[in-house]
Amino acid sequence: MKCLVTGGNVKVLGKAVHSLSRIGDELYLEPLEDGLSLRTVNSSRSAYACFLFAPLFFQQYQAAAPGQEALRCKILMKSFLAVFRSLATVERSVEKCCISLGGRSSRLVIQLHCRYGVRKTHNLSFQDCESLQAVFDPALCSNVLRAPARVLGEAVLPFPPALAEVTLGIGCGRRVILRSYQEEEEAESTVKAMVTEMSIGQEDFQQLQAQEGVAITFCLKEFRGLLSFAESANLSLSVYFDAPGRPAIFAVSDSLLDGHFVLATLSESDLHSPALCSPELRRLARPLQAHRSTPCRKPPRSHSIFPLQPNEKVIKPRGHQWPQGFHRSL
Repeated sequence: MKCLVTGGNVKVLGKAVHSLSRIGDELYLEPLEDGLSLRTVNSSRSAYACFLFAPLFFQQYQAAAPGQEALRCKILMKSFLAVFRSLATVERSVEKCCISLGGRSSRLVIQLHCRYGVRKTHNLSFQDCESLQAVFDPALCSNVLRAPARVLGEAVLPFPPALAEVTLGIGCGRRVILRSYQEEEEAESTVKAMVTEMSIGQEDFQQLQAQEGVAITFCLKEFRGLLSFAESANLSLSVYFDAPGRPAIFAVSDSLLDGHFVLATLSESDLHSPALCSPELRRLARPLQAHRSTPCRKPPRSHSIFPLQPNEKVIKPRGHQWPQGFHRSL
């Protein structure tokens, strides 16, 4: 495999790697006829992410040498991320990036061609691996939201960076609601809680196909990763989701690349548990006020709905039901 990235696309590639690093500790690299695939999954199997860069994204792209089978490999995320650690430096000084795998080298070689003739070569160790795939289909989801990434980015800006989860739902007047919960323990076993809520009007969305009252809760850290990428590339972000407890799909797309993040959501039983007893946390049928405090207990953290087993076979979707697993194939 050999590919050459030039100009501003080098930063786009680096930004994609930064987004993937928010999810997993390992990067799965697979050259395909349709383009170069970068994938990762987190340790609890509750989040999966994939970017597919089309051949036109590269100035030169060769998935495999003539007569040879394309190689795929698994790399430590921190090793690959180190190549694009400073995106500002990449944008300012790197003119092109060459990535090669196979041949006489037993390393993944990434060479950065910088200004003034400077070349930086990174030789990364890798492991041969099976293909990592998640079985999902956005077309099966009954609820769809699409908006410029800037709109959603401004909506999540007030939420603390360390916040674990966020709830997205449709409120009164078909306003899209983002809600977070945060609590602090103080002396004498007292607990202070804060519910931060943001509301976005229907007119800010390019597509809003969802019923009032629907809501899902998912991990904010992973969502911010894709959101940051979409904002930098000036893309719209699509959200596909169904019932609580089924995976939510976050997607970006243009003529040169596709990106999909599949995140676990809280199940229906969790949403009706005593931990969510407060009307302030459960009510979606009203405009939201930011920084509202309530003495509720903390909602449960999302659990894995993607158990990954060795040699697991592909599970075909049945109706609108979601397959509960990943697939690894040779």
